[in-house]
Amino acid sequence: MQAVSLSPPPATAHPQQREITRLCIQCALMLLQHGAESMLVEQLAARLGIALGMDAVESAISANAVVLTTLSNGHCLTTTRRNSDRGINMHVVTEVQHCVILAEHKLLQSDDVAKRLANIRPLRYPRWLVVLMVACSCACFCRLNGGGWSAAAVTFVASGAAMAVRQWLTARQMNPLINFCLTAFVATAIAGLLLRLEVLHTASGVAMAASVLLLVPGFPLINAVADMFKGHVNTGLARWAMASLLTLATCIGMVMAMALFDLPGWS
Repeated sequence: MQAVSLSPPPATAHPQQREITRLCIQCALMLLQHGAESMLVEQLAARLGIALGMDAVESAISANAVVLTTLSNGHCLTTTRRNSDRGINMHVVTEVQHCVILAEHKLLQSDDVAKRLANIRPLRYPRWLVVLMVACSCACFCRLNGGGWSAAAVTFVASGAAMAVRQWLTARQMNPLINFCLTAFVATAIAGLLLRLEVLHTASGVAMAASVLLLVPGFPLINAVADMFKGHVNTGLARWAMASLLTLATCIGMVMAMALFDLPGWS
């Protein structure tokens, strides 16, 4: 009888490696969902895995997914998670960074890291405070760009109302493009109609431009440029495209308001 050689069964990843892999991709996903740049996501996920005992951590980041691989004692384990945008929140990014630093200093083990990540909640300011501060900032921009106090007052009212509309639409899970379009429409319409009042007739048209400054996608554009400069070209282009679409939606909303109410252009 011919002897049959049996190959040894393939090595399987240790349960601890699976747990650390989940923690690494959870870390990466939380960062990506809340507005961190791709290089920071990649570095922090790798630092966390190495701090918890992995030999190496490799990741591939795209606009809507994260693929992460851990290597330990010759064992390779890969997992994928889908990314969904949850809004820019630097509090979450800071808390995840703090968690990684504590793990690097051996102050947290894998169980502690899991509990800490699970307990991170986005810090959100009261809606009325956000509306007030956005209105004040837009009014200040108007004043700094040559608008008088009357124009600043118009900007304050228009941008405050627009921010309240934006929050209302966001709470109802409205598509961001429609959200920006409607918000720009409201801001432009209110500012333009207020400038028609006799008491505000001499106010500067800068108020109409300043009232939509709350819709400038500055953070996505900065992240897009940072990603492309640091080698994450695909993610950077995706963020750039989204920021450009948001800008286009804002312009459409402004043009709609100006055409519907026969408002003059900026001056």
